[in-house]
Amino acid sequence: MSDIVLSSAVRENLLSLKNTAGLMSTTQNRLATGLKVNSALDNPNSFFTAAGLNDRAKDLNNLLDNMGQAVQTLKAADNGITSITKLVESAKAIANQALQTQSEYERKIYAERYNAVLEQIEEMAKDSSYKGKNLLAGAGNELSILFNEDSTSNLKVLPVDFTDTQLEDGLALKDLATGAGATSSFALASGTGSLDLTGLQASSQLTDLASWSAGDVVSVSDGVTTRTFTVGTGAGQINTVQDYVNALNSLGGVKATFDEGTDKISITSGLGSALSISKNAAGGGTATNGGTSAGTTTLATTPMTASAKLIDSGTYAVGDVLKIVDGNGYEAASLEVSSSTTVDDLVKLINSVKGLDAGFSGGTISLVGDISFNIESTNKDFNVAALATTDGTVKLTATDSDFKDDTDIERTLQAINGALDTLRSTASSFGTTLSTVEVRQKFTTQLVNTLEVGAGALTIADMNQEGANMLALQTRQQLSSTALSLANQADQSVLSLFG
Repeated sequence: MSDIVLSSAVRENLLSLKNTAGLMSTTQNRLATGLKVNSALDNPNSFFTAAGLNDRAKDLNNLLDNMGQAVQTLKAADNGITSITKLVESAKAIANQALQTQSEYERKIYAERYNAVLEQIEEMAKDSSYKGKNLLAGAGNELSILFNEDSTSNLKVLPVDFTDTQLEDGLALKDLATGAGATSSFALASGTGSLDLTGLQASSQLTDLASWSAGDVVSVSDGVTTRTFTVGTGAGQINTVQDYVNALNSLGGVKATFDEGTDKISITSGLGSALSISKNAAGGGTATNGGTSAGTTTLATTPMTASAKLIDSGTYAVGDVLKIVDGNGYEAASLEVSSSTTVDDLVKLINSVKGLDAGFSGGTISLVGDISFNIESTNKDFNVAALATTDGTVKLTATDSDFKDDTDIERTLQAINGALDTLRSTASSFGTTLSTVEVRQKFTTQLVNTLEVGAGALTIADMNQEGANMLALQTRQQLSSTALSLANQADQSVLSLFG
């Protein structure tokens, strides 16, 4: 107050206390905040310099978050490639296994397994995303990584597309055709008859019979095709009973034997229609039924039953070997016909073959095959249903799989090796990118630390120094208070004059 006059000593001591209190307030603020520069008023140069450094550090910290997410995206893609590589190697193993077998059915199964692996590869690629970004899913998944504040330093990662294995610029692994099945069938019929050649033996001449003369012609017909044999001693002619038997046996689907006890030729037919036998009188003999009787011998056939013996048909004989061979020539099963082998045994044999099913009804064996099969026999009469038939092989022709031939499998193995090279190249590219990003990430972390340390050097208070300052100021405050008290006592001594 201007109306109050203080002595010079008191005023100086009050000013000292005020300055000390101000310094204590500043020191207390530094101790409380840890900063020696809290605002531009404290030190404009240091404050704004530190603010600039901290702002850049914050910007780089934001970029560090982006880099961290980019690293995870790259790692997700790398994990996907690693797993896809294992699946491709599995596909290669399947192809090699297919190459080790000649069974067409097994190769078809391997082709199906191969396709299943390719499907899993595509699913694996689709699942290799991180936060909606998938470097294995092709266009639209490009990854941009920024390394500095003004975006002048950046890296762009281009994706690949493994979600469709058939893409030429991807893995170029095509799905295999697994083939389509087919059906077929063959009939089993049986008919028997006999020709009476009374008084003859196997070595006897046919002309020993009164009704037989050289030049007579024996005709055998199935109603469509007729085969003839001329009686005589010339080439291709029948002279003896055994010649006659041999001639009948030369006919497809017909089986003949001569019994010297009964003087009869027994004939068994397996043709699909009735067989008629007769002899004319072209050489001067008498027309007969092929034996000694007049008329025509007819062998009507009927469908065989499941329990019927195969040798009851003219197309089977004891010792025949039936083979089931696939389209690669691989023998899937075989059966040697005995005197007791039945139609049901044949059906069971067929059903024992993988990829081939058989059903029997009405004298016909129906076949359903996943692949191509041939049923063949060492007997030329097998499955001959008519005299015009030259080959009775049962053929079931299916659509082939892409693993049927060795060359197909080897071509697939070449494609797999190419896919593995693509995967390794892609993994290397992503690995290099990942290494680059991690190096930049580490560098940016160190740079942020450098900026924050630099900013701190300008603004952070030395707590040890500030603590010592506070202790010194407290001591100074106490001394100033004591000095002020002494100054006041000097002024109070004047009162003693008025005592």
